[in-house]
Amino acid sequence: MHIPDGYLSPATCLIGAAVMLPIWAISSKKVKETLKAREVPYLAVGSAFSFVIMMVNIPIPGGSTGHGVGGVLLAVLLGPWAACIAVCVALVIQALLFGDGGITCLGINCLNMAFILPFAGYYIYRLISAKSPPKSNRRWIAAAIGAYAGICMAALCAGIELGVQALLYHKPDGQALYCPYGLSVSIPAMFGSHVMVFGWVDFVMAGMIVKFLQKQDSFLIKEEKSA
Repeated sequence: MHIPDGYLSPATCLIGAAVMLPIWAISSKKVKETLKAREVPYLAVGSAFSFVIMMVNIPIPGGSTGHGVGGVLLAVLLGPWAACIAVCVALVIQALLFGDGGITCLGINCLNMAFILPFAGYYIYRLISAKSPPKSNRRWIAAAIGAYAGICMAALCAGIELGVQALLYHKPDGQALYCPYGLSVSIPAMFGSHVMVFGWVDFVMAGMIVKFLQKQDSFLIKEEKSA
């Protein structure tokens, strides 16, 4: 889902960065207020976990990649604001040190994978779990469904962001200046691939890890983190 440099217009990249600036500020404030001291090491571990998962990139048509993210799992365990920070850190390191995702597109990539993904999936998790007991089967089922829905939602947004470039930015003869693929290509490529393949990576991963933690009586899932 990483969008490389050159596929989005400068205006689109600036919008993504402008949207993320207040989100980063709020995330930092929320994490300081809500994250307990013994949970702080898990934030670093969660960021490293997301980093490793996202490094397994499979190129897909439309100018992007497909992979798991783990953002919803982190939101379930640490809260959505903490998940936003963790995934953003992973994305920054990937962009600056490994060239995985464009530096100019960092704001958009963070918007998709560190904000839309964990928050969408987290609230679906909350809806399904509905204050169920920590060891209820509804918890791990809700985490799995939320993870699947969150990554598919982020992929849909990335597909739209890529697809509108050809409509908005092109030469008089119709040649695209940035992403050359329209919505008819970018949305099926991004959204379809995650619905059919990559979404199931997060689905299985989130469900299995939450189920495992339930058996270990982990304090991470004893309370539903508020947003």
